[in-house]
Amino acid sequence: MKGVRIGIAGLGTVGTGVWNILHRNTDLIQARLGFPVEITAVALRRPRPDLDLSKVKVHSDVMQLACDENIDIFVELIGGYKDAAAAIRAAIAAGKHVVTANKALLAEQGESLLKEADEKGCLIAFEAAVAGGIPVIKALREGLCANSVSSVAGIINGTANYILSAMSESQQSFEVALLDAQKLGYAEADPTFDIQSIDAAHKITILAALAFGIPLNFNAVKTQGITHITPLDLVNAEHLGYRIKQLALARRDANGKVDIRVHPAMIPKTAMLASVHGAMNAVMIIGDAVGPTLFYGAGAGSEPTGSAVIADIMEIARHTHHESSNAAVHPLAFSVERIPAQYLTADDRQQSAYLRFTVADSTGVLAFIAQQLSQQGVGIERLVQTPIEMEENSNGPQFMSIVVITHPAPEKALHAALTALELSSAVKAPIQVIPIEARVC
Repeated sequence: MKGVRIGIAGLGTVGTGVWNILHRNTDLIQARLGFPVEITAVALRRPRPDLDLSKVKVHSDVMQLACDENIDIFVELIGGYKDAAAAIRAAIAAGKHVVTANKALLAEQGESLLKEADEKGCLIAFEAAVAGGIPVIKALREGLCANSVSSVAGIINGTANYILSAMSESQQSFEVALLDAQKLGYAEADPTFDIQSIDAAHKITILAALAFGIPLNFNAVKTQGITHITPLDLVNAEHLGYRIKQLALARRDANGKVDIRVHPAMIPKTAMLASVHGAMNAVMIIGDAVGPTLFYGAGAGSEPTGSAVIADIMEIARHTHHESSNAAVHPLAFSVERIPAQYLTADDRQQSAYLRFTVADSTGVLAFIAQQLSQQGVGIERLVQTPIEMEENSNGPQFMSIVVITHPAPEKALHAALTALELSSAVKAPIQVIPIEARVC
């Protein structure tokens, strides 16, 4: 029985998961497809004596694998930009379909890669690029394809979620929680992409393109890292009825304008996303017909991510194996021709916020803060004075911490008010600002 031949570039964490699942579940996969899927070649940077590679062709150069005439599907799992992009382009030029888990490459170069693939009649599939083993891309492409999606919100970086969960549960500092995450293998030696929200921004770029039928545009994502979050903010959030999460959000308003961002946000403790702890991931999609739907599971790991890779392999295999089918399978299935997006600006965006001020313990400070906010049209919903958080200096002023919860206001107006307050001698800069997302279900 003629099967589908695949070549795997990279047998690291995810590649090993793909290898193990394909070999362990060979019979199950063949039964579900009606024909076999076989690994015929791999590309390795270093030897793998723990794997039996005797029945596959081993390339030392990923470009050789991309052009290997004995593979039908090229599986790119090496990561990075330059080498991965060159290999994918070579595979497309050779008429190979592509499966990749490379969210950074897709978010930043995906439009050109998809165009090249379309011109050659090839497919690029990327289920594993977002949320590991959670089939959220297939849900958007297939299960929810009859819905007009208004928002996609998610906790899609396990490292950041683990750090914030540890800080909240154990009153750890950011630095201690990060070190703990690195010891457990959740965080890389260089955690920049995770803690500065870049990894999650790559992922929400892909989800927004699928949800709204717009081009992949990483540069449109507004990002802020989590390094400024303190245990005090997490305690305050709990007392106020919120939890702080690194939230990735893509939202489309009634006028069709799109807002895409990733930053720490306060979400109500009653929201389903607030209950996602540790290194787990979750994505909530709101459609006009189905309402809110939540997808939860492991967002990383060898076999969870490998499972998503194999789902793409099987989808492409099923499509290409039946030559009588003339139906095209588009990786961005909502819109074959994607429409350029109009994005919200600081004038358009309405936002409630948690503001924490460190101020001199003197008469009139509260009134001064309220006045500055009011002058910019920013209303106060709640105001709480918390205990002194800085060491008292007998030779200097005492300080107190004031927390303000604002009513929704234009982002530009809030920024203007805070700029004026930070210039005041009554307020010790910087002011802590954390957006509140009360509309996240």
